[in-house]
Amino acid sequence: MTAIDDKKQLEIDKRYLRMAVIWAENSYCKRRKVGALIVKDQMIISDGYNGTPSGFENICEDDNNVTKPYVLHAEANAITKVAASSNSSRGATIYITSSPCIECAKLIIQSGIKRVIYSEKYHTEEGCDLLIRAGIVVDYIDLNNEKK
Repeated sequence: MTAIDDKKQLEIDKRYLRMAVIWAENSYCKRRKVGALIVKDQMIISDGYNGTPSGFENICEDDNNVTKPYVLHAEANAITKVAASSNSSRGATIYITSSPCIECAKLIIQSGIKRVIYSEKYHTEEGCDLLIRAGIVVDYIDLNNEKK
């Protein structure tokens, strides 16, 4: 890639991340809202946000404000959504508002996604470490320091 291509890719990555931030607004979770977009060949092939499984009440936290154990992460929702479609995530990029946990990292690896772009750091880096170990490109872009 040339420097111009790198700069253009960075601008595209920022746009998709901003779209993931907007998509996270669909979450009913109160403690944290996370969004994810899977992009392949310049097309969004799947999307997801954190929340309860289909058919469950849209309440993510219990009475003590603890996330219920069956709440799905945004990445898991996006990956299972594309798996139920005729699309393939092999070779795609996933844009996530938060770096993936280790469980989502395993799903990302198994789904064939080759790039992970995220905009907020999770409380642990073990998910990113596993992705890097698997040969997946992992990039952090801080949208909070962007010029408006």
